[in-house]
Amino acid sequence: MLKYTEDHEWLRAEGDEIVVGITPHASEQLGDVVFIELPEEGREVQAGDEVVVIESVKAASDIAAPVSGVITAVNGALADAPGQVNDDALSAWFFRIKPTDAGAMDGFMDEAAYQALIG
Repeated sequence: MLKYTEDHEWLRAEGDEIVVGITPHASEQLGDVVFIELPEEGREVQAGDEVVVIESVKAASDIAAPVSGVITAVNGALADAPGQVNDDALSAWFFRIKPTDAGAMDGFMDEAAYQALIG
């Protein structure tokens, strides 16, 4: 089951890790993505730390870590083909993080709440 942040990220729990990407809404708002800078595996981050830089034809923006923890994997394929985010935002994950708090996903929105947010 996906959860969502107010910053238009989707989160999916897989075992003791959380997979993070951006929502189709965020992808549409950005326009054609032309560059993605991913974090380093093994990096310890705090919730709110900027960990990914996305550049599109319209703007550059940052993706913040939704939870505190350690980056365990990155989707290197996005660095070579950033347009995957536009093709299928729900499949184009950016990074996996092992949260320091096991209940880290509890406070995020479900699908209905996110749809209400974006109208």
